[in-house]
Parts: sequence; C-alpha cells; structure tokens
Amino acid sequence: MNNLILTIFAVCLIYSTSFGQEQEIKDKGIFTDSKNEYYDRIKKDADNFHKKEEKKKPVFKVDFEGMDIPRSASEFTQVWHNTPRNQGVTGTCWSWSTTSFFESEIYRIHNMKIRLSPIYNAYWEYVEKAKRYVKERGNSEFGEGSEANALKRLWKMYGIVPDEIYSGLLPGQKVHDHSDMFSEMDNYLKSVKTSNSWNETEVVNTIKSILNHYIGTPPERFNWNGKEYTPLEFFKSVVKINPDDYVDLISLMQEPYYKKIYYNVPDNWWLDSGYVNIPLDTYMEAVKGAISKGYSVCLGGDVSEAGLESHYKAAVVPTFDIPSEYIDENARQFRFLNGTTTDDHGLHLVGYLNKNGTTWFLIKDSGSGAQNTGDKGYFFYHEDYVKLKMVDCMMHKDAAADLLKKFTVN
Repeated sequence: MNNLILTIFAVCLIYSTSFGQEQEIKDKGIFTDSKNEYYDRIKKDADNFHKKEEKKKPVFKVDFEGMDIPRSASEFTQVWHNTPRNQGVTGTCWSWSTTSFFESEIYRIHNMKIRLSPIYNAYWEYVEKAKRYVKERGNSEFGEGSEANALKRLWKMYGIVPDEIYSGLLPGQKVHDHSDMFSEMDNYLKSVKTSNSWNETEVVNTIKSILNHYIGTPPERFNWNGKEYTPLEFFKSVVKINPDDYVDLISLMQEPYYKKIYYNVPDNWWLDSGYVNIPLDTYMEAVKGAISKGYSVCLGGDVSEAGLESHYKAAVVPTFDIPSEYIDENARQFRFLNGTTTDDHGLHLVGYLNKNGTTWFLIKDSGSGAQNTGDKGYFFYHEDYVKLKMVDCMMHKDAAADLLKKFTVN
C-alpha cells in the first residue's frame, strides 16, 4: 500500500512540474500579410476563364506621318500664361481653361503672376446647379460641364481664392478624381426627384456635405501674403477683374447675326442668352486679331475628331472630312445640327504661328491627351480646325473693339 501511494505521489509531482514548465513558455503574436498563394492562383484562373476578352476597337485617325506641322510650343509667339496643369479624372475643363485665361488677364492688366483655384469654381457651380435643379423640379441639367462665362457669374457671387489656399486635393491625394463624388451627387438628386423632396436648404446642404467630403470645404476667410481676405474681398481687391469687360462670341447660322443669342447646349445649363452671334469670317478675324494683339482667348468646341491626334499634338481638318476651301458657315452649321460638332471641351488659346501661309494656334489644354508626349499640356491647332469645330470663344471686349463698334448689341 505504501509503495502504491508513493508511486501515485511521484506521478502527480512529475505531471505538476511538467505542466508548470509548459505554462512558463508563452506564444507570441505577429502582424503579417495574409497569404494563400494556392487560392490566389486558382482564383485568378477562375476569373480569367469567366472574363470576356475586351478587344479595343481601332480608332480612325488622319495619318500625320510626313505632314508639315509645328513640332514645338517654342515655335509660337505666346502671351504670358501659367504652365499647364491637368484636370485629372474630372469633367471640369471649363473651369481649368477659363481660370487659366483669367490668370493671363491678371498678368496682362496688373502684371501679377498668380495661380487661382479651378476647383473652387467647380464647388460653387455644383451648388448653383443643385439650387436650379430644385427650382426646376429636376428639369435642369446637372452634369460636370459648364461654359467659360460661368466664372463671370460665379466670381461676382462667391469670389475666388488662390490655388494654394484651396486645391481640392485631400491629404496624400495626387490626382483630381471626381468620379465617385459626381456619382453620389447625381444619384442623390435623382432620389430627390423620385421622392418629390424639394427642400432647397436640405438639398443644398447635402450637396455641400458630399463636396466637402471629397474635395474639402472652401475657406470663408484665409491669409495670403500677410493679409486676411474673404474670397469676395480677394476677388475685388487683389484679382481686380471686371467680369463685364469680357464678351462671348459665337458663329451659328441658326440665329440672326449681330444679335445676342441663347447657346443651346447642355453645358449652358443656366440658359445664358448673352452670346454675340457673328459671321464665321468675322469670328475668325476676332480670334486671330485678339491673339496677335497680345490677348489670349477661351475656346469651346469639339475635340473628338479624326484630325486630332495627341501623340502628334496636332489638330487639323483632313481632306477626307472636308477640303479646306469648303469650310464655311454652312459646313460649320451642318455639323453642329447633326451632332458631329459638340460642345465637349474648354481650351485656352495662348499663342500663334504663321506657317506656310496659314495660322496655327498654340492651345493650352488641361485634358489628359495633352500630357501624352512632347510639350506637356499643349496642342497645335490649325486655323481650319478652329474655324470648323470651335463653336464659341470668350475674350476681353477691347480685343474685339473693332468688331463691337460695327453694331449695337441687343
């Protein structure tokens, strides 16, 4: 019996000692990347099996090989302008091009170099679109686009700020991307229309909340060069541009010439009827005259053409479209009415070149295509392309003084 008790005691002692030793050795945890290489491989194989191969369709373009076109922006006589910037994944070319235009005007008038915020304009334009959307019970355009003369209206209402004060980029963000932001605003407004929830204050506050989330809240006051401003104070005391000094020119046969007309395109969502309609030859004389006298010009028109190729940085009208001698107001009007000329891009004309008896224009372009090669941010437009495809333009009234003296604008 004693031997049995001693044996049991010894076993218990060994077990207790072993258990105690195990408890003293603690496991550690570490942070590591999740890995499952086999699953990753079979998932990729499964996805590839189900994925439909998307073949890119070839695009028909003019063959620029051997064509005598400008090769560098340095060939052009230029007005002062800030170096080009890219608008990223946004539909706000109208703001980028017109902001650039007014930067050149500030330098021309006040000899001051400054970068202003294109996204500040876009922020308040969305707010104004939302207000009109409510007033019109959803029967008003709500898109990313607008027109050059939007800035004349916006700056009177909201002022403007330097780009360094409000860039529209969140911390760590390198590229502007409004895809999710616009989709969220658009879907929200559609839900407002579906539910008939026409409370302007609520709608505007929601739109602002979405904008604030994606591109930040614009400042009510800010410091610049040691002085504090509101955006309106900055516009009036620093920028000192009179929006009423700028005229919008257009050339369309569908309305009488030498009258102010309504430009019937979706981006003119507030239905502006202040476009001065003039004959096409007069329109081209105004554009050429302005840039040759040191005034830059805002252009709006169509860039989806076979004669425009970003890797050559050139825009021409090929003979297989229409020969140069046949480009007139009829050809321009025909394309506008059948939809092959659309109002899809805003541009800043900053220079000119007389080459082989014709004029080329240096175009500052915030779109992605202008960044592909060569002089980043520029295109070289043949005068035929402007004549056929650039529907409207904006310039200082002094640049068009001779034209404006010929008639009384109604």
